[in-house]
Amino acid sequence: MEIAATMAAYESYVRDERGLSANTVTAYTRDVADLLAFVYGPDAERGDGAEFTLAALRAWLGTGTTAARTTIARRAASARSFSTWAARTGLIPADAAGRLASPKAAATLPTVLSAKSAERLMEYAKASAESAIQVRDWAALELTYAGGLRVAEVVSLDVRSLDLERRTVRVIGKGNKERVVPFGRPAAEAIEAWLARRPEIATAASGDALFLGARGGRVDPRTLRESLHRLTAQAGVKDLAPHGLRHSAATHLLEGGSDLRTVQEILGHSSLQTTQRYTHVTPERLRAAFTQAHPRA
Repeated sequence: MEIAATMAAYESYVRDERGLSANTVTAYTRDVADLLAFVYGPDAERGDGAEFTLAALRAWLGTGTTAARTTIARRAASARSFSTWAARTGLIPADAAGRLASPKAAATLPTVLSAKSAERLMEYAKASAESAIQVRDWAALELTYAGGLRVAEVVSLDVRSLDLERRTVRVIGKGNKERVVPFGRPAAEAIEAWLARRPEIATAASGDALFLGARGGRVDPRTLRESLHRLTAQAGVKDLAPHGLRHSAATHLLEGGSDLRTVQEILGHSSLQTTQRYTHVTPERLRAAFTQAHPRA
């Protein structure tokens, strides 16, 4: 195989065919580049597929044993993804990673706000929204929390994604899967306020992007992360990243009585098992359901 051409083809596969997020594509291609350099040498331009063996993969994975469990698990996932693709395309004689074991990543959750803290954060963002940028931050914050959206999903939204009459938004999630997510009156109010101020920032390059950066282009995820960190500090609540706001939304939905299937649909999880991670942060709800339903409670 030609290393450079193989890397380019694999990157295209995980980005375009599998529809993985930009961050995942970057991580997978970086891991695979490191793997190929380990197997064939850092300066190799070509590699023999027969040398791509399970033993070589295990040896490569062993070089990162001091890394965090999540990093090792990701490196193993990268190797399996590449090996399966390379075997299917004939670059290697067989899928060498079929029996490649790796530690499971710990099922940890980021910081989660209480419902009262979330309300305090939203109210502060609303009260401090004077400039167009501040109104944008308020609207993005409300929509992220209302729909439990990923920050990458928020920045990729277009104006036409919104249905303000029905109070829903069409979201393109992981794997290019589309879902329709509802939001409430507070988010609708914030979005309408932002749409009224959006022309102050919009330029010819803005297109249909919903949330804009200061120069008129589509807002960068880093900008929204920085905005959230700033607002949590100013509102006096626990600091968290946008994904923590997503987890907070899921937790509060379950605490409010939503079933797991509904939360799964809202968050866009492909597996119910992923959504079940949130049940352990709502022991009171589980206890109440047990007491109410179990005959021996």
